[in-house]
Amino acid sequence: MMGDNIEHVITYLVLWNTFHSPVLVGFQLVSHWLPFLLLSVYAGALAERFDCRRIIQIAQGLFMFVSLCWGVLFLTGTLQLWQACVLLVLHGLAGCLWGPAEQMMLYDFAGREQLPSAVRMNATFRSLGVLFGPVVGSALLLLFGATGGIFANIVFYLPLTLFLTRTSFTGHSREGRMMAKRVSLWQSFRVLGTVRRDRVIMGMLVLAALASVSIGAVLQTAMPAFGTALTPPGVDGELVYGALLFALGIGGVAGGFFLEASGWFKPTVRTAVISSITFGAFAMIFAFTGLLWVAVVALVLTGFSQITATSTGQAIVQLEAPPGQRGRVLGAYSMFGPGMQTFSGVTVGVLGSLLGIPITVIIGGAVLMAGAVLTGLYMRRAPRRAAL
Repeated sequence: MMGDNIEHVITYLVLWNTFHSPVLVGFQLVSHWLPFLLLSVYAGALAERFDCRRIIQIAQGLFMFVSLCWGVLFLTGTLQLWQACVLLVLHGLAGCLWGPAEQMMLYDFAGREQLPSAVRMNATFRSLGVLFGPVVGSALLLLFGATGGIFANIVFYLPLTLFLTRTSFTGHSREGRMMAKRVSLWQSFRVLGTVRRDRVIMGMLVLAALASVSIGAVLQTAMPAFGTALTPPGVDGELVYGALLFALGIGGVAGGFFLEASGWFKPTVRTAVISSITFGAFAMIFAFTGLLWVAVVALVLTGFSQITATSTGQAIVQLEAPPGQRGRVLGAYSMFGPGMQTFSGVTVGVLGSLLGIPITVIIGGAVLMAGAVLTGLYMRRAPRRAAL
């Protein structure tokens, strides 16, 4: 995740300085999340059929190949718009490919009883990468420039790639042999029929989709606008902007460690619903307040609520998924969660231009809160075994 975010920091800056294209900025968001929307379920089918270690290594290799191509184009000064678009799409495909395989391996490592803990810690360290990726990316830019920094970024993908050469876990050992038959892209989506009949899994998918569409990447995308509005007289605006981003990130990281250390929040439907409600509520407080210290506290609590909702939903989906379809069900969760962030750019662009960014976030938070309540009522009618 650190390598992923370092690449964003370096490439987005170079692309803006090279092309000055607002359309390309929008394409950057779409190209990153659209593969999750369209291909996550199929990536889950691949994780069921093949060795998960190799799938993740292929994804890591694709990440490194993209960074290498960026570096060559920067070095030779031959970067063109179509090349940038192709590399952005390949980067999004790499991110989509490894998610279900990684989650299946967590089940192998931890087993059913310890799975929620494994999912929480995995989410926490992903948040840690997201938090420090921009910091490290900025440092690489300062020390080595865009070309040297993007070449150096290849190193950040190596630890996981090398680790997988030494582990014997494949993502299948607890469930027996791998899926024997080949599943096409179209056939993989049939798992949505299975998901639709399970109210708990369906509820988790709806909560993930609501969070992505209503708030999703909106906060990070719109943070410069909030930084400008919340900067007190005589204070550096860039410092405030950085503090706001750090507050959101540290809320997720600290929240993950707190959840694991305290054991207070169990992976239940109630936890998922309540944390989704508080996610929307704290985002609304942040958008509404004009006080910097209130905004910082609200963002920390927003990050805390977000990681609670995400890790809880992911754990429940893993536990409820039929063993023979676990990879595809996990892919469906990525489709409804990260994949739906494809539309968060529309949320910012359309509503933000009509109503302003703060009102857009307030509306998004209210939609998430109301949707979480309705989804919770829907899941109450689920069989007792699924209530966890």
